[in-house]
Amino acid sequence: MQKASLLGMTLLAAAVCGGAPDGPSGTASDPQFTKDNELIRPRDYRAWIYVTSGLGMAYGSDARESADPPFDNVFVQPAAYRAFLESGRWPDRTIFVLEVRSSKQHGSINKAGHFQGDLMAVEAAVKDETRFAEKWAYFGFGGGNSLKDQAKAFPSSACHSCHNKNGAVDNTFVQFYPTLLPVAESKGTLNPAYRP
Repeated sequence: MQKASLLGMTLLAAAVCGGAPDGPSGTASDPQFTKDNELIRPRDYRAWIYVTSGLGMAYGSDARESADPPFDNVFVQPAAYRAFLESGRWPDRTIFVLEVRSSKQHGSINKAGHFQGDLMAVEAAVKDETRFAEKWAYFGFGGGNSLKDQAKAFPSSACHSCHNKNGAVDNTFVQFYPTLLPVAESKGTLNPAYRP
């Protein structure tokens, strides 16, 4: 009896905390929103599929080099990743998490190069064709000691226009995902305006 009760409590805790296995739309791996349309930060994104890291990447005209450039780590839910492998497109309710970490050069036995350090920011991109007029929305949860559990979408103009203009596939920068760009090329799903 105690074992059954403990198992039931464990499964309930996993479902409440977003640790349930991913699956079809409507499961814990889908984007979760508050009644005020704020995205709830996925707690288990590091168990999702890792698609790429960038070091010191910047896109604006004011971009400049840094001695300790930040790392960007990108994760996507497993179900969305599998759908992309099959079709070369991101399904509705896809969510990406961008984790920004500081870079360090000196530590332990490291003599050269950079390694990842403290969490600086967590951001997300969500595709939800019924919730958002532009189909995609972008969210920032802050970082470090100011990491928030939920966030409102950024104003649509800045993030959406850049992703829409420059994303290789469906508002996403697949051009920087080395294992997924060949999938999009083979499926013929690259945006017509995309330039390598």
